[in-house]
Amino acid sequence: MRVVRRAVSLLGIAFAAGAAFAQPTGDPSRGIARSAACSTCHGTPERAPLALTPSLAGQPEQFLVLQMFLLREGLRDVPQMAGMLKGVTDQDFMDIAAHYARQAPPRSNGKPDHVLRARGAGLSQAMGCGSCHLTDYRGQRQVPRLSNQQEDYLAASLKAYRDNQRSGSDTSMNGIMYQGTDSDIQALAHYLAHQ
Repeated sequence: MRVVRRAVSLLGIAFAAGAAFAQPTGDPSRGIARSAACSTCHGTPERAPLALTPSLAGQPEQFLVLQMFLLREGLRDVPQMAGMLKGVTDQDFMDIAAHYARQAPPRSNGKPDHVLRARGAGLSQAMGCGSCHLTDYRGQRQVPRLSNQQEDYLAASLKAYRDNQRSGSDTSMNGIMYQGTDSDIQALAHYLAHQ
């Protein structure tokens, strides 16, 4: 009986410690105000992002927080973002991420080229894109949503991974895209942008 009580006590302490160290969540209502400058380039539900700029709507919160952290700390170089996150707190990141994660992802724009889309679907399956980004490409945790993302942004990002000009929080994308041709990238970006 003594062993059982001790086990229950230790389990209670573990649960309490886990709750104490749980990552605080963001407040989407505070995120609206904090993201006003972001929407200038990244768009709004009514207006598409600028060329070569990703849509943030519907992205996983953890992914957004991680990317903002990497940008603020200079661990990811995006010249257009230089200085934009200076002085932005971790709580601000969580609030901004909560705001964008709760927005509906963008709809596919434009009419798909069925031949190009079919080629991109085959490439996506062969490259295993759905294993990390999920089979509907909605993303998860630190992995971004690709579904209906800006086609020009997707193509530019995939080329940057291939050409070793960009790395994420790991190098898996660089390895996956290493032998991708420009036409492969065009087909893959087209497929992902037209889900």
